Amino acid sequence: MSTNTSVAGSGTASNTSATILLGRVLLSVIFVLSGFGKLTAIAGTAGYFGSLGLPMPTVTAIAVGLIELLGGLAILVGFQTRITAWVLAIFTIATGLVAHTGWADQMQMISFMKNLAIAGGFLVLASSGAGAYSVDSKRG
Repeated sequence: MSTNTSVAGSGTASNTSATILLGRVLLSVIFVLSGFGKLTAIAGTAGYFGSLGLPMPTVTAIAVGLIELLGGLAILVGFQTRITAWVLAIFTIATGLVAHTGWADQMQMISFMKNLAIAGGFLVLASSGAGAYSVDSKRG
């Protein structure tokens, strides 16, 4: 009598790590680019944040830009991945609640739902860890 194993559960460790690496790259791209964009256009970002009613828009723009850029880079290289993934999951949900709640507009609803999906990806990464191809695995 044979037992069937799940295809998803039967991959090798290297295949799993390669898949996690690909996921980290895909999750990080938007944060690295967005954070860099915010930090290189602080006045415009602060103006937008001010229009949303956020406090201290320039300070907030710098803080958000740094969270996105540094968090995205940490995810990309797999440094402090579990903690960073939790931080970015919470940040991404908060961003959706601040900037994408005009749900009568279908694009705002889609943007909000994308934020939830990205947060879900970060939660999976927080659970799985960075995989073998990461700074975390090299640090022991």
